[in-house]
Amino acid sequence: MTDATLPLTTADGKPLKAALAASLAVRRRRALLLVAPLFLFIFLTFIVPIGQMLVQSFHNDSFSANAPNLGLWFSEHPEGSAIDESAWAALAADLKLMREQKTAGQAGTRINYDVSGTRSLFTSSARKADKLEPPYADSVAALDKKWSDPNVWRAMRSASSAYTLDFYLAALDLTHDETGKIIPVKEDQRVYKKLFWRTIQMSLEITVLCLVLGFPIAFLLSAVPLHRAMLLMILVLLPFWTSLLVRTTAWMVLLQSQGVVNDLLVWIGLIGEDGRLQMMYNETGTIIAMTHILLPFTILPLYSVMKTIPPSYVRAARSLGATSWTAFRRVYLPQTLPGIGAGGLLVFILAMGYYITPALVGGADGQMISNMIAFHMQKSLNWSLAAALAAMLLAIVLIFFWIYDRLVGIDKMKLG
Repeated sequence: MTDATLPLTTADGKPLKAALAASLAVRRRRALLLVAPLFLFIFLTFIVPIGQMLVQSFHNDSFSANAPNLGLWFSEHPEGSAIDESAWAALAADLKLMREQKTAGQAGTRINYDVSGTRSLFTSSARKADKLEPPYADSVAALDKKWSDPNVWRAMRSASSAYTLDFYLAALDLTHDETGKIIPVKEDQRVYKKLFWRTIQMSLEITVLCLVLGFPIAFLLSAVPLHRAMLLMILVLLPFWTSLLVRTTAWMVLLQSQGVVNDLLVWIGLIGEDGRLQMMYNETGTIIAMTHILLPFTILPLYSVMKTIPPSYVRAARSLGATSWTAFRRVYLPQTLPGIGAGGLLVFILAMGYYITPALVGGADGQMISNMIAFHMQKSLNWSLAAALAAMLLAIVLIFFWIYDRLVGIDKMKLG
C-alpha cells in the first residue's frame, strides 16, 4: 500500500476521521451541559405549569372521588334512565361517606359550579345522613326538596367522571339542559364570549396604536446622531425603570374626571365644566394606559431593524426620480416589515394577557378575560374554569401566531 492510500492518522496513531468524530461528540456534550440548566428552568417554570393548567381544565375529581356509589350507578345506567330507588340508595351511601370523611363541601362545590346553591345542599344533608333509612327516595328528598331537581342529578352525572369538557362549555357560555343537550346559557349570564371578543378587539387596537406611535419614534432614533439617540433611548426605556403599578396609578390621576387632562381641556376652552370626558373605568382608559406601557416593546424591535437599513438606499431612489413618499413606501418601508411584525406580535401577545392595568383603570367596561381568570382563581376558587379560560386564551394567541407565520413568516423576524 502506497503512502497516498494510507488513512490519515493523528499524532498518536488514531484514525483522523474517528478522532474528529470523538472531538465533535465531546463538544456537543459540553454544549448540552451548558444549556441544560436553562432547559431545566424552562421545563419546570414554563412547560410543567402549562401542562398542569391544561390538565386542570378538563380534570376535576372533587365529586367523583367522594361519591363512588353514585359514580357506579351512573356508569351502569345510561343517560335518560329513571332515578330509581337504587340511585337514591347510592346517594344516601355517599352522603354518609362524605359525613365520615368530611368531604361534603368538596363534592358540593363541584356541583355548585353547574347548579348554584348546591354546596349548602350537600353539607346540610351530609350532617343529617345518619338518619337516612329506606325508602331512600323519600328520606333523602325529605332532607331538602332540591334533591328532586333534575338539574342536580344531571350535574351529578356529568361530575361523576373526573374527566369532563363542562368547563370548556362554560367558557363558551354553554351548558346542559335537563336531558343533557348542550344549549346556550341565559342571555343575562353570557359573559365569557363577550370578554374574549373585547380582549381581542382591544389588543388589536393597542397594537395598531403602538405601531403608529412607535414607528416615527424608532425612525427618529435611527436617524439622529448616536449621542442624541442614546439620550432619546433613555427616555424610551424610562418606563421600564418605573413600577407598573406606579405608571398605572399615574394614568388614573391624569384621566379621571377631575384629573389633569380634563382640567387642561377646560382651561383652554375645548370642553365645558359640565362636559368633562369620561376616560376612566372604561375601554378608553384601558387602551390609553396600556398603549403607553407597551409602546417600548414596539419601538425597540423597530429601532433594531431601522438601524441596519443603509440611508443610501433611499437617497438612490430619490436620485432616480422617486418622490419622498414613493421612496419611503417602496424602498424603506418594506425593509422595516420584520420589525413591524416582531413589535406588533409582541405587543399583541402581551396585551392579550394583561391584568393589572385593566383591573385598575378598566372598571366594568374595560375588563379583559385575564381579569375573569384572576377572579376564578382568587374569589370563586373555580380553578378548572379558570384553567379552561386560560387554555382558550392560549389557543387564541397561537392561532394569531400561526396566521402571522402564514402571512409574514417567522423566519423574517430578524432583528438586525
